[in-house]
Amino acid sequence: MTYEPVIGLEIHAQLRTRTKIFCGCRTDFGAPPNTHVCPVCLGFPGALPVLNRQAVALAVRAALALSCEVSPVSVFARKNYFYPDLPKGYQISQYEQPLAVRGRLAWSAAGREIAVGIARVHLEEDAGKSLHEGFPDSDRCTYLDYNRAGVPLIEIVTDPDLRSAPDAAEFFSRLRAVLVAIGVNDGNLEEGSLRCDANVSVRPAGATALGVKTEVKNLNSFRFLQKALEYEVARQAARLEAGDLVRQETRLWDASAGRTVAMRTKEEAHDYRYFPEPDLPPLVVDPAWVDAIRAGLPELPDARRARLVAQYGLPDYDAAWLTESPALADYFERLAAACGQPKAASNWMMGELARVLKERGLTIEQAPVTPEALAGLIAATSAGTITGMQARQVFERMVETGESAEAVIAREGFAALDDETEVAAIVRRVIEANPGPLAQYRGGKRSTFGFFVGQVMRAAGGRANPRVVAEVLRRELGEPQ
Repeated sequence: MTYEPVIGLEIHAQLRTRTKIFCGCRTDFGAPPNTHVCPVCLGFPGALPVLNRQAVALAVRAALALSCEVSPVSVFARKNYFYPDLPKGYQISQYEQPLAVRGRLAWSAAGREIAVGIARVHLEEDAGKSLHEGFPDSDRCTYLDYNRAGVPLIEIVTDPDLRSAPDAAEFFSRLRAVLVAIGVNDGNLEEGSLRCDANVSVRPAGATALGVKTEVKNLNSFRFLQKALEYEVARQAARLEAGDLVRQETRLWDASAGRTVAMRTKEEAHDYRYFPEPDLPPLVVDPAWVDAIRAGLPELPDARRARLVAQYGLPDYDAAWLTESPALADYFERLAAACGQPKAASNWMMGELARVLKERGLTIEQAPVTPEALAGLIAATSAGTITGMQARQVFERMVETGESAEAVIAREGFAALDDETEVAAIVRRVIEANPGPLAQYRGGKRSTFGFFVGQVMRAAGGRANPRVVAEVLRRELGEPQ
């Protein structure tokens, strides 16, 4: 029997505020354990929460970017459960009356239109962090770091509209791009500021009733999300084929083993014993404030992606890569304006510049070569002042020294070999050294021409102007000019 997956996602996104949602403690990542804590985020008796206005503004911003309806009144609730990294024994969240509802994120892929409903966006506080390794007694003890407790979050809950693991991963990627573009979240999956839980069930193809779902928790990469869902869909389908039942439970993705493992029986809403948070009044959002936030939204990734294709003639792939973050797209637009060659600009960014950033652990904001400096290198290459091979060498010097392409070319003596007499001498030596390919070429195998071009460039140390090489080769091989 063929089975269809039904997938819904719950994304937890930390908001980019300097202080926590209900107190003045810092939210900086990587601080020494238990240094950004106070009686409020540690849940001491009598310590009262005070809502962070900036957290609300960012949450509203995210809701509007996802086409949600912002509720004029929302209510905080206590979500009760015991876990060691939740010092109060409950989490302040929103339940029956969330901040925003009924949103949508849609895109096109391979001729398909994919639309995913956003059921709700609500505010809540993050829990602390349990540390299970890295200590001499980690085999016996769990250490607790409460710095993360109280960091503001939004939870974005989708409708069960996704029907494949790749589509789910693509949704997560596109959602991340939106949150980063509007400045709500830093998009850092490795540090846990953006996390995803996936609810998945399977049903016979064509059926309308939902199957029993499992929840896969704490997926912090697009690849892990896709792999976990693919495994879980296959596992559930195999159980049903064997006549077994699928249990509703929470599972974890074991990346090293490539499988999901059971964590606990899935809780239902009543298990959390939600009730209104008595220390916080209802959150009333002024519609005029919402309108002001809407007016301040920047160009969203999908719109910018479409504009880069239309304005600069870029392929869809390039535009998608460049709009992964606003800073990448900003760098590209400065570079394209400075050099006037959008495709060359995109190629350099996705190639050599991306390589250098990855090797050095830098962001595009920390790029050691400015867009204007890289534009100078592109101009020198297109003018034939240096060859493509030399351009990569010049780029390395620019990265190391911070100099312009012109300065590096002048100092290092880089210059393309344009003299036809010198090039012709190299061409003749190459032809004489390769009688076999010469015979093939003259026998009609024209593809051998590329072999000769490569050999001449190699013999010239990458300095020969490719245009001059091609012209001289055609003449020496007896082709009509």
